Amino acid sequence: MRWRQIVLLLIPLFVLAGQIAALVLASQRQSDPLTRLLARGELIVATRESPSTWYPGVEGATGPEHDLVEGFAQELGVHARFVVVNDIDRLLAMTRQGAVHMAAAGLTITPERQRTLRFSVPYQQVREQLVYRRGDRRPRTLDGIPPLAIQVIAGSAHEETLKQLHEQHPALQWIARHHIGLHALLEGVEAGNVRFTVTDDNELLLASRIYRHLAPAFDLRSDAALAWAFPAFGSDALRQAADRYLQRIRKNGTLQRLLEHYYGHAGRLNFVDKRAFQRHLRERLPALRPFFEQAERQTGIDWRLLAAIAYQESHWNPKAVSPTGVRGVMMLTQDTARQLGVNDRIDPQQSVLGGARYLRIVEEKIPERITEPDRLWLTLAGYNIGFGHLEDARILTQKAGEDPDRWSAVRQHLPRLNHRKLAEQLRYGNADGVQAVEYVENIRNYYDLLVWYYNHPEDLTVQEARRRVQSSPSHSAR
Repeated sequence: MRWRQIVLLLIPLFVLAGQIAALVLASQRQSDPLTRLLARGELIVATRESPSTWYPGVEGATGPEHDLVEGFAQELGVHARFVVVNDIDRLLAMTRQGAVHMAAAGLTITPERQRTLRFSVPYQQVREQLVYRRGDRRPRTLDGIPPLAIQVIAGSAHEETLKQLHEQHPALQWIARHHIGLHALLEGVEAGNVRFTVTDDNELLLASRIYRHLAPAFDLRSDAALAWAFPAFGSDALRQAADRYLQRIRKNGTLQRLLEHYYGHAGRLNFVDKRAFQRHLRERLPALRPFFEQAERQTGIDWRLLAAIAYQESHWNPKAVSPTGVRGVMMLTQDTARQLGVNDRIDPQQSVLGGARYLRIVEEKIPERITEPDRLWLTLAGYNIGFGHLEDARILTQKAGEDPDRWSAVRQHLPRLNHRKLAEQLRYGNADGVQAVEYVENIRNYYDLLVWYYNHPEDLTVQEARRRVQSSPSHSAR
């Protein structure tokens, strides 16, 4: 009888305990950031503006980190909202505090950061390099660097690397700059106002397209890994989902294609670049040439110029597609294709004709007084960055007392469109003028090569013969 009374008394307690456990579990599920963002349909991401991360493009935001995050958000079935924070200390603080779901900003995994943040699996390996101005004496070791000659961003992974190296080089001293972006430091090195800075090799590769005197002195670290950062508290479900996504796109080749899209054309054309171009010239261009020639007959644009644009856009790959949906040999957006009457962007004939018509539309907006070849280069810049942004750059050129009708002058001022401080002076706002200059210069190189090879086919024959000799078993055996 007594045991029965005890059991009857315990039953309500067990029921109450079960209810409390259920509430706790429900509360934990509600506090799970992955559950919350799925319910809200929005992934909030901190990033910084840079050619290697996120930047405004012609059809909206773009950049390696942007495209990676958009792919992740699409996999989750949510919308990605980017919060651009160019102060690295503030960006990391917002991530630690949970003000954003994650940070995708070209962040290096470091021991100091791992104490307060969780990181995804790496998506890119980079080298941290000391940068100097080409033409100055190149330092070979840190021991040859004068005190305070190196300037880095305060709170950056590069400053953490210098702190670690200070143990081996006690005389090493540097200036940690607050509230400044990496490209401002690189611009300072180019201008001779900053003697040395530190950056990742992928950042330097992109920046050296415009700042032509930048050069790596030596590596400070060769095993740096870039990854996404997440708050250290709470559920780890979102980071785990990111790991699965990054591992999947690495395995299926999407990650490599994305990195190739942004870094494959960077820098001046070197031996490797020319070799790849010659290979595609033999293997891919012949099938597309009739479409370029047809577009020339319809629009009057040199088919070799259209081919150069297409090579810059897709490496002459009719099935090329970006994570943001730009696709085809001319990499048309869906909106642009619709305006041009292109029903199938993967169809190379439609893509080439559509791209040619769009280029002509931009060209007709250029003032008639501007003559060739400046007219062509300005048209290409407008094709890439948008005509409104091109006009902003021309106005900046004119205000500087230079000729806004000359590409050589405008190209010097296009990078100023990246500067946030000039936003109020720009009718159409900030834009990636650095990328626009690189776009035009790359196409000029490809166009020159196409014109040369088709005016001197014997040179291409020589290259083909040399390739066959070098790839022959007898040559390899030697």
